[in-house]
Amino acid sequence: MPDHVRTADGRRLRIEVSGDPRGRPVFLLHGMPGSRVGPRPRSLFLYQRGARLISYDRPGYGGSDRRPGRRVADVAEDVAHVADALGLDRFAVVGRSGGGPHALACAALLPDRVTRAAAMVGLAPRDARGLNWFAGMAPSNVTEFRTALRDPERFAADMIPRSTRIRENPARLLEELREDLTADDRMIVSDNTVRSMLLRNYREALGTSPYGWIDDVLALTGSWGFDPASIRVPVLLWHGQMDVFSPASHAAWLAERIPRATAVLEPAAAHFASLRALPQVLDWLLSDWSAVTPRGARGPGRCAVPSWPAG
Repeated sequence: MPDHVRTADGRRLRIEVSGDPRGRPVFLLHGMPGSRVGPRPRSLFLYQRGARLISYDRPGYGGSDRRPGRRVADVAEDVAHVADALGLDRFAVVGRSGGGPHALACAALLPDRVTRAAAMVGLAPRDARGLNWFAGMAPSNVTEFRTALRDPERFAADMIPRSTRIRENPARLLEELREDLTADDRMIVSDNTVRSMLLRNYREALGTSPYGWIDDVLALTGSWGFDPASIRVPVLLWHGQMDVFSPASHAAWLAERIPRATAVLEPAAAHFASLRALPQVLDWLLSDWSAVTPRGARGPGRCAVPSWPAG
């Protein structure tokens, strides 16, 4: 099994495959900052579900070469390269946080290859008409995104030393976020297993460069390069009502525009609760659409309260 693939323009993409090597393929697109070694279900769970989970470092993160000026839409080309290298024709895709919009890009731009897609605690496009994009967002995120919009060079200059500090001590990022975490999220990230995965993830993400993170923010606040309304494959939008990093209004906006979307809203959950929900979302991705509409969810374009168990 290769640990990297080469794109048509010569870039290297570092990949990781876990679970059942003959299982049904699912791409897991990491958050921001993140990497291919980010949090995921245990291998035993993946084997039991017959799942083959494929992750890779987005350009500029970890072991993947940077792609300056990349847009969210560009992820589809990279995912297609990885799928081709692994001999995969059809696959599902899920993205968490900053990976959510990238999962939607794959659904929109690879409709003949993506069977279904899930976006968890993701964002809507910055130019989303009728959405107050910053409403309900933590002040730290507002400052970061607004700086990226108004002065990209200053934003990059600020992020370089911050990334260096976090690379040297990944726990700094969790400490930076702590004030904005709900009690439930604090409990989740305090779990020894989750914390270990997160710290390894952040260290790997920023180990060679700060530009994966910088380019992610610039891509998310710029033109995405596709219209979510053009997506025709089934989409699951999972969100926590208490999320202040990616407000739930973003998922509601997407749910109203993606024709085959079902939105699941957890009223007591926030951002990191998506880690607990990932196994159920993977079940949905791997099952027949008609048989697995999440309990408590209602039709396309609606937000609903699920009855999925936590944990």
